[in-house]
Amino acid sequence: MDLNTVLEVRDARLHAPWRPGDAWLGGGTYLFSEPQPHLRRLVDLGRMGWEPVGQLPDGSLEIAATCTIAQLSRFAATLPAPAAPLFEQCCRAFLASFKIWNMATVGGNLCNGLPAGPMISLTAALDGSCLLQAQDGSRRRVRVADFITGAGRKDLAEGELLRSVTLPARSLTCRTAFRQVSLYGLGRSAALVIGALDPLDGSLAVTVTAATVRPFRLWFPFPPTAAALRATLDDAVTDAEWFDDLHGLPAWRRHMALRLAEEVRAELAPRPPSPTEAAR
Repeated sequence: MDLNTVLEVRDARLHAPWRPGDAWLGGGTYLFSEPQPHLRRLVDLGRMGWEPVGQLPDGSLEIAATCTIAQLSRFAATLPAPAAPLFEQCCRAFLASFKIWNMATVGGNLCNGLPAGPMISLTAALDGSCLLQAQDGSRRRVRVADFITGAGRKDLAEGELLRSVTLPARSLTCRTAFRQVSLYGLGRSAALVIGALDPLDGSLAVTVTAATVRPFRLWFPFPPTAAALRATLDDAVTDAEWFDDLHGLPAWRRHMALRLAEEVRAELAPRPPSPTEAAR
């Protein structure tokens, strides 16, 4: 898509006052996918030189906003952590070509704020936090689950930049379960549910995305019963928060989210001993 209203592409390393019509340019897979008549200047982050993914001294993982899906996938393949398989599962949830994989960025996926954004699913499920930087250089942190406030809406001020997402070391030790469903064989995610079981205290987090307008991360101090999980999810998500578009009606999305959440719970919840085992 030719953006014929854009008059200038500026290097983000050269600071200049933010003005109406500006937009950050990461991979550009969304910006160049449809007309953007309100844009006049793109601020290119491509030369910032940020390390795509790195482990911090405390064991947490910092993912740069400019990290591509391909880079994240390659890194996760070498990550010696129980939660590592979840990275590839979420990368594959894009159902995108290799060209998109090599251009689309983690930050772009989050900042688009689309319900089906799989990087939102991944980072919300692992209790990630966003590092945001304002035009004056000040920084603040907000949890990914709170960063996305609705379909296409996020907690991002004018000119503010998503610098990176940090995943806690403890989250990387979790055993995870992943479930996804689409209305079509190769369609956009209509419901995506991730469970994360903490090996330290036995708590369970169940995160619902794609079916809802924003991420819902439900935390339980211990794996709940099927009835308790269903009741908690129904209480957390209002009727208006089930997403509605051509990829699925709200009632169907709710049904599938509840079904997938129960599958995740059953996979991760400790299995009660059988009568024979209990008698031993």
